[in-house]
Amino acid sequence: MPINKDKLELREKSVSNKPDFVRPESWRYVRLQTNWRKPKGVDNHQRKQKSRGRPGIVKVGYGSPKIARGLHPSGYTDNLIFNTSDIEKFNPKTDGLRIGHSVGTKKRKEIIVKAIEKKFKVFNARVSASGSKS
Repeated sequence: MPINKDKLELREKSVSNKPDFVRPESWRYVRLQTNWRKPKGVDNHQRKQKSRGRPGIVKVGYGSPKIARGLHPSGYTDNLIFNTSDIEKFNPKTDGLRIGHSVGTKKRKEIIVKAIEKKFKVFNARVSASGSKS
């Protein structure tokens, strides 16, 4: 059962009311991806928001609730760490850990061993405590 379940439910509820933000004209051309790009043309219909039937445009009011921001889908907060001393700053009951991309395998093993003994949730472990790569 995830922690912060009420906050995650609140986020899901707000996400369900948001439109699907798609790149302008992405439905027209196969070469354009659907990921969001702001329409910047002078006469762009989607930017003007004058005509009905156009997809929604990203605006400030569509943001997620403040209390639910920064939460991992598991309910823990997502925190980036780079060494073993960073672990001391966090609480294992509320905070989850994500090991930095630039951390090598040797130091990554040390971090994972320390995180496991302090009962932290590590989102991107990639290496087991015993040493075999996975």
